[in-house]
Amino acid sequence: MKKNEIASMIDHTLLKPAKKSQIRQLCQEAIDNKFASVCVNPTYVKMCAGLLEGTGVKVCTVIGFPLGENTTATKVYETKNAVKNGATEIDMVINQSWAKGNEWKKVEKEIAAVVKAAGGNLVKVILETCNLNDKQIAKACEASINAKATFVKTSTGFGSGGATEHAVEIMHSLVADAGLKVKASGGVRTYADAEKMVKCGATRIGTSNGIAIVEGAE
Repeated sequence: MKKNEIASMIDHTLLKPAKKSQIRQLCQEAIDNKFASVCVNPTYVKMCAGLLEGTGVKVCTVIGFPLGENTTATKVYETKNAVKNGATEIDMVINQSWAKGNEWKKVEKEIAAVVKAAGGNLVKVILETCNLNDKQIAKACEASINAKATFVKTSTGFGSGGATEHAVEIMHSLVADAGLKVKASGGVRTYADAEKMVKCGATRIGTSNGIAIVEGAE
């Protein structure tokens, strides 16, 4: 892939505690490299929306992060508040206890509530695939399809493992026909890593190493 092609797939991410100067730098890097979005914690959404206005770079934030164990009402409020502050992409974590307990109707209902709260803005559903077996990944994808999400996403980057080719291939095979896309996130640090994920079906890459990835494409 060319530099501009891979850059357009990257959610330039900073989800660890950060100073305002680091967030400003993140946004400037996203502008300079024409990344798809910056992905930040909710506390910085309004700031990023102001810095990125008119640049074409979107503001993405995380909901129920990183365990997904918040109540549905909390996730709905978080989502509405994030959109109000300028987020146009929402990355929500499914409730890990429900997923591990195979309570898929609850998972689906919660995703649908967040999709509704997002008001037409793009919703990516973080499965945290390191905690799920293949059957559970399939059920999580099914719940995301039924709830009318936009993407399924592999990982938070804070779990015991990140994106794998195997998980991305499974997710893509299950959601593509329904019109959903796949975001690979967690441990994608080099151009070679990103290229592998794209070949497996990912169309968005979540990474804090976006600059290294695009430099590797040159």
